[in-house]
Amino acid sequence: MGPVRTEVMWQAVLDAVALAGGDAAAIDILDLGGGTGSDAVRLALSGHRLTVVDPSPDALASLHRRSVEEGVGGAVDGIQGDTSDLAEHVDSASVDLVLCHGVLEYVDDPSQALAAIAKVLRPGGHVSVVVASRHAAVFARALAGDFVNAVSLFTTTASDWDTRTDGPRRFILAEVQELLSTHGFTVLDTSALRVFADLVPSVIVDTEPGARAQLYALEQLVKKSPEFAALSTGLQSIARLDWVAEHTDRGGNDAAL
Repeated sequence: MGPVRTEVMWQAVLDAVALAGGDAAAIDILDLGGGTGSDAVRLALSGHRLTVVDPSPDALASLHRRSVEEGVGGAVDGIQGDTSDLAEHVDSASVDLVLCHGVLEYVDDPSQALAAIAKVLRPGGHVSVVVASRHAAVFARALAGDFVNAVSLFTTTASDWDTRTDGPRRFILAEVQELLSTHGFTVLDTSALRVFADLVPSVIVDTEPGARAQLYALEQLVKKSPEFAALSTGLQSIARLDWVAEHTDRGGNDAAL
């Protein structure tokens, strides 16, 4: 087993693939911000077809080398871009599953990003969204004695967030679910990711016999408990596309195709 944090995040990918039907058949997966392709290559080795969209040419070069070395170069396509120009690179209704992990924290407009994702998904397709938790960040700031920033984090909603001044956006679960619902998604599953993995000192995990496996088992045990969601560093929502919002006005009114 690798680092517990890495294994927890990989399990989140596997959970999304399973809900999208990827356990029974090969599916088309879009990995937004997939970088060097650590997840994409592993999924390609399982028989799936991957498109990785990332703004970094260096990361995409590493993705290409890795996929070729693993013998899955033909199943992995790397494209330089982001959510703002996704429609220029990925055909409409061409993807079964979109992995949007650690992306909404950085985009200028999370609503626009989810609208772009909805357009490339096939009807009934799935998206897995993983975001950083605001409550966990508040907790961490308070424990560090940074009470001013703890208050600021707690009182700033995702819609009011300015990534230029506030840093990466932080979410609570209700905000993610509302965004998904606005763009035609039905949330099927939620998980609390890394409840303990980012808190337990590495010296304990690395030196105590069996500690790594035990910590991973504990993470899997509590990830479905709503009580632990506020403490988790990451929040995952897996949702199915049931309709597509053609546009959303400032008042939140949608027109369905």
